[in-house]
Amino acid sequence: MANTYKLIEAKTLGSAVSSVTFSSIPGTYTDLNLVCSIRTSRSAVAENILIGFNGSTSSFSAKTLGGQGNSGVDNLTTARLIGPADGDNATASTFANMSVYIPNYTSSDYKSYSADAVMEDNAALAFAYLTAGLWSNTASITSIELTTALSNNFKTNCTFYLYGISNS
Repeated sequence: MANTYKLIEAKTLGSAVSSVTFSSIPGTYTDLNLVCSIRTSRSAVAENILIGFNGSTSSFSAKTLGGQGNSGVDNLTTARLIGPADGDNATASTFANMSVYIPNYTSSDYKSYSADAVMEDNAALAFAYLTAGLWSNTASITSIELTTALSNNFKTNCTFYLYGISNS
């Protein structure tokens, strides 16, 4: 188990924005964990959230296992997908919750990540996803960017916390 789990940066949105970026991530940890509470301006119940590293949106692959209301959805292959977020048509004042774990983010190997995300909605259309992803790049991760899949905004009061984890 990790001996340290330290907050690198926290963001709470005071206004709507099209993307959220953590830059200048120090290389002093073993792993990273990004924890978010998200709602978007999409005029639908849900919208997918995408991740990028070091300004790159290429060389990503992912497999997602998901559930929708009372049915399963499996084998989604949207590159960079980390999970669903509540849209404007979801229950008022609810936010999706997600956690993205990035082990060995400074290694010279390709970077894997896993994400666990669930919407909050008082309807049968809520989604839950588990994602395993890979960024086929050997560079250390120094920045992380989140965007919406359909170019909508993250809404006011969304929260984003980036933690560094060390095993020493």
